[in-house]
Amino acid sequence: MKVGIWQLLIVILLIVLIFGAKKIPEIARALGRSSGEFKKGLKEGNAEATAKVDEIKEAILGDPDQKA
Repeated sequence: MKVGIWQLLIVILLIVLIFGAKKIPEIARALGRSSGEFKKGLKEGNAEATAKVDEIKEAILGDPDQKA
């Protein structure tokens, strides 16, 4: 199902009528900030998971830098 230009214009018009022209930039800024925080949280979670995997590997295999 494709969205036509008229349907898009109607949706934009409804958003402006509901929230008002002054409120829309505030909403967009809040969405941008929350998106940034979400991405930051994903990176931190990924870093923690990688560190934990490395820790488990080291516990199982021993220190990879140590020569046998």
